[in-house]
Amino acid sequence: MSLMQHGIILSLIIGGVAGWLAGLIMNGAGFGVLVDILVGIIGGFVGSWLFGLIGFSFGGGILGSLLTAVIATVVLIFVIRLIRRG
Repeated sequence: MSLMQHGIILSLIIGGVAGWLAGLIMNGAGFGVLVDILVGIIGGFVGSWLFGLIGFSFGGGILGSLLTAVIATVVLIFVIRLIRRG
């Protein structure tokens, strides 16, 4: 397995954990475990991109990536909930 493949797999795992944590943080406002994990994976990629774009970082490593992904996923779940209500 190449280094790039390891990075993608790690990003998917971090996103999945972030989605699960975001579902817990949102205290029932999530979409269920599986969808929260999917939203977490998307939120992890979006959060990394957006925070990188504005030059903001929580530090390197897994914990920084996880914190970025959790914050982005909580925001993403909140926005999706707003859109679904409207």
